[in-house]
Amino acid sequence: MIRTIHITLADRERLRKLISREREFGTVKNKDYLKDLEQELNRANIEESKMIPSDIITMNSKVLLRDLESGEESIYTLVYPDEANLFEDRISVLAPIGTAILGFREGDVIDWKVPDGIVKLKVEKILYQPEAAGEYEL
Repeated sequence: MIRTIHITLADRERLRKLISREREFGTVKNKDYLKDLEQELNRANIEESKMIPSDIITMNSKVLLRDLESGEESIYTLVYPDEANLFEDRISVLAPIGTAILGFREGDVIDWKVPDGIVKLKVEKILYQPEAAGEYEL
């Protein structure tokens, strides 16, 4: 099933620049991630930052995800590649899980492709969204 995500106009523009930069100069070994992200952006519903619903995962959002099989919960912040740090649970939008969660809402279930198959993750809660906090320039 093809999903439609919601992203801000500002995020879309920054992400398109990131994709172009990564294609030309980047160190991303698997260019499929860039293609996946680009496809997500092309299908996305675009919203002004001030109008995006507060239950949508935008860039720099902090989210609580639950693995529906194991019940394990994880908290991640979705960031640009230069801000990624696994020790701080800051995941890059270019990582497969980063691309997978962008634009989803609270309550959505994400099918995340991993080498062993598919992991189903539920977006339990958005703990922080910059736009909901009035921070439009992160």
